[in-house]
Amino acid sequence: MKELRWTRWSVALAVFLFAGCGGPRDPVREMQKSLSAAPDYMIILEDMRQEGSFFVDYFHRYKVTQGDRSQTTNWVEVTESTYKQYEPFLGMALVAKTDQGVNNTPHPAGYHYVGNPQYGSWNQGSGGSFWVFYGQYSLMRNMMGYGGRSIYRNDYNDYRTSSSRRQPYYGRNKEWGTSGSVTQKQKPSFYQRRKQRLANRQSAFSQKARNRAGRSRSGFGSRSRGGFGK
Repeated sequence: MKELRWTRWSVALAVFLFAGCGGPRDPVREMQKSLSAAPDYMIILEDMRQEGSFFVDYFHRYKVTQGDRSQTTNWVEVTESTYKQYEPFLGMALVAKTDQGVNNTPHPAGYHYVGNPQYGSWNQGSGGSFWVFYGQYSLMRNMMGYGGRSIYRNDYNDYRTSSSRRQPYYGRNKEWGTSGSVTQKQKPSFYQRRKQRLANRQSAFSQKARNRAGRSRSGFGSRSRGGFGK
């Protein structure tokens, strides 16, 4: 049954992935519509990029998961407003659905599974109560980028509070999202591109400043010579 469920919604998703999604539409909302019949899923902002200097084009990549399966989209062109809307949430779940409903408030990928006895249980350790996925869901942890990090009950409580207020949750120490320390380790290519883009802009600005200074000096010299000759 699980294999059949995956096949059905992945076919619907494939239509979206290869149809292209430029223009004014929001790809996240489009995917939600395509996956409306799926029993569970998660849409993660996998990567972002900008191209061009004067006229800028904006692109997203998304990872869509169900259980321990996932698909990553091609680069999808988005509008500037859509890019800016999701810009703080690199690596985070933008939308997630379980049998408990849909959560469309951005949060660290997989947090919506925590606390649900279908997927795992709380265990007591020296650092306090922490979440452990059941064996059949153990791959979720690595797939979602947690590595060796534990999710403690205090983290989960903070997440629940933020979700109830419909506020994005970046972690207790704001380690998730585009400005987060964990995300910076997980997504080095994004930060390398951003650093290069800023360097290119700075170089172009400096070149313009030198050009303007050169024209000013040239104009001053011409005016000076003209006035002295009268």
